[in-house]
Amino acid sequence: MLGFLRPVLQELVSKGYDLFNYRFLGLFILVALFSNVLCKLYQQLRTRWRAERDLIEIPSPHRHWLFGHLHLFKNNEDSLAEVPRRALEFSPAAVIWLGPFVPRVMVNHPTTIKAILTTSEPKDEFLYGLLKPWLGDGLLISSRQKWFRNRRLLTPGFHFDILRPYVQIYNDCVKTMLDKWSNLCASSSSKSVSVEMFGDLSLMTLDSLLKCIFSQESHCQTAKSQNPYISSVYALSHLISERGRFVPYHSDIIYNLSISGYKFRKALRAVHGYSVRVIQERKQALQQSGDDKPARKYIDFLDILLRAKDEDGNGLSDREIRDEVDTFMFEGHDTTASGLSWCLYNFAKYPEHQRRCQEEIDALLVKTKKEDIEWGDLSHLPYTTLCIKESLRIRSPVPMISRELKSPLTLPDGRFIPAGYNVLISINGVHNNSLVWDNPTEFDPSRFLPENTRYRSPYAYVPFSAGPRNCIGQNFAMNEMKVVVARTLRRFDLSPELSRQPQRISNLVLRSSNGIYVHVKPRN
Repeated sequence: MLGFLRPVLQELVSKGYDLFNYRFLGLFILVALFSNVLCKLYQQLRTRWRAERDLIEIPSPHRHWLFGHLHLFKNNEDSLAEVPRRALEFSPAAVIWLGPFVPRVMVNHPTTIKAILTTSEPKDEFLYGLLKPWLGDGLLISSRQKWFRNRRLLTPGFHFDILRPYVQIYNDCVKTMLDKWSNLCASSSSKSVSVEMFGDLSLMTLDSLLKCIFSQESHCQTAKSQNPYISSVYALSHLISERGRFVPYHSDIIYNLSISGYKFRKALRAVHGYSVRVIQERKQALQQSGDDKPARKYIDFLDILLRAKDEDGNGLSDREIRDEVDTFMFEGHDTTASGLSWCLYNFAKYPEHQRRCQEEIDALLVKTKKEDIEWGDLSHLPYTTLCIKESLRIRSPVPMISRELKSPLTLPDGRFIPAGYNVLISINGVHNNSLVWDNPTEFDPSRFLPENTRYRSPYAYVPFSAGPRNCIGQNFAMNEMKVVVARTLRRFDLSPELSRQPQRISNLVLRSSNGIYVHVKPRN
């Protein structure tokens, strides 16, 4: 980058200048730094000029000269409430500038979303790169041949026969949470309490994941202090969100020198150390037993990874197993907790739908004379399922995903995006686009009745993404959500906490800056 200074230095040496003179050395350093800044600025300007030329056919709303469109996408409730209006303004595609030099093509209509998601283009290296130290080359981030191979190897792990025994785990974990709520209500004079949903549901989903992935009993829902692994998973999620929001932390050098960078590395060592230790212990147990079939009643995710073989008979390396374990822990924890939190909040907010679901759940469980939701029951909760789907539409746990185009892409309307650009798929945008949905801000489960979905594009509703890179664990998540909702509404009436309205923010997943509070009261 500074090669043009070499002939200048050679000329100065030939004339007898002392390059080790402190004043000269200081001046040289200043000139070098200034030259470096100029070079970077020139490169950024070239990127901007090229993007304005390449993407000229795609409209771009009026932008600020420095902030671009960042002022339109603040991470707060007011900005998120504007999504339906902006979805209409930016539909079906628009160029969004994240500052003066970083263009992104945002799509929020089924036609343009389909053009992206039907390909297997890799994830945006910049945004998903923040996750790479934790998740490595797991399914969420990997691309090309590695992604194809590992997706094929892991798909059997989400077959119905594998998922079936997990339903009992969901029942056990949600019962622990509901028992805590019952005890709180019993000790309250009003026999009802206000509960912060995300905190308790996050512990519950972690509890079930540790059992489904590792067959580990963590007692995280009842323990007075969190174990180091769970604390580290929480810390990593928070620190990654913080780094994404604070632009100076995007520099590896600055981040590694910061307190947050130190905390991140510490949490990373704890999470990776735990995963590696459990993997090695399971491999040793299998070698000693001489049998690759577990003695447990169900096959956990780690069993699937250890037994997976490709067509050449090659399995996954220890590093690949660790990456997939960490990826599943990340994807199955906060996202499901977010979806469940907003779902229970919506039941509290819309009591008419809550009562109808309770009638459906009561009829099912009274008929079968049991409290647990079994595998066969999951298909007999039609209205509850409609409400869960509508909640995932109106409050999608993952508001946005992105892809990096390795090949040129022509949108359905003929407009062209060259290779090398990043595309933002606004899940929140398409779910609230009035060109796609009538009255998109209204909570209406009937949208998902068969007669109403028959002619709707499958890319109008993408809470789990879509296409070849869709979420491999979506059936796992939906089954868990059905069990948790059914067991909760069977035991409690929910009502909104009017004094603490949730203020939405997007920190990796959709949550609330002041919590998601709901009144819970045992049913008579």
